[in-house]
Amino acid sequence: MPTPSEIEQFRTRGAAALRGVFSDWVETLRRGIEKNMAEPGPFARDYNEPDRGRFFNDYCNWRKIDEYREFLFHSPAAEIARSLMGSTGARLFHEHVLVKEAQTAIPTPWHHDQPYYCVDGKQNCSLWIALDPVPRETALEFMAGSHLSGKWYRPLRFNNQPLYDEDQFETLPDIDAHRDEFEILGWDTEPGDAIAFHFLTLHGAPGNSAPLTRRRAFSSRWLGDDATFAARRGRTSPPFPDCTLRHGDRLEGPDFPLILS
Repeated sequence: MPTPSEIEQFRTRGAAALRGVFSDWVETLRRGIEKNMAEPGPFARDYNEPDRGRFFNDYCNWRKIDEYREFLFHSPAAEIARSLMGSTGARLFHEHVLVKEAQTAIPTPWHHDQPYYCVDGKQNCSLWIALDPVPRETALEFMAGSHLSGKWYRPLRFNNQPLYDEDQFETLPDIDAHRDEFEILGWDTEPGDAIAFHFLTLHGAPGNSAPLTRRRAFSSRWLGDDATFAARRGRTSPPFPDCTLRHGDRLEGPDFPLILS
């Protein structure tokens, strides 16, 4: 379970490193990812540019991939998320797989997740789990405390176009051009380490410059007691096409199972 200092860091700085918490689940999740890449789901995105390697990501496949379901329902993930969120329970939002093959130059642009999501509420948590060694220079990075700023930034597609036709979100500043003005968090990670972060914490990652090593990561997204359904001005990511909830409804139902109560 997270220590008091890790919980405090998650809540005040927006991200915390949890060492070795999923070491027993690395091989299970690796097998699941191989299945996922062999048979991608309907929401998969595979960015494969000449001389830039391959960046694969997919989500919402826990129903069809046994290894994902086993992890989400039987690992300590829900209890860890509940502790970090300060919630009485933990509800699964979705899982998300990201694979950057060796020598993939494609970065993950700076963003935060909640504007993409059909979720309102402050009790939430992502657990990003490393399945390969990741050195600090190519690690996922976070802007400390950005989840407490009160600002919601415009969600963009990977081609830099707005996700929604109309929105009230702010334009994200150029963080990389002014890195010395911010406190940037990042950690080297080993397989089984996890990074916990809030849905509103700004984060991004460079490409995978390693000549041989893949960078596989499995993320699980969790919701606490205060989560409600949010109707955005367009198709959210993930879209949850079969969801019948209305704006303000408690976020529950078959798409969002309660794992821990």
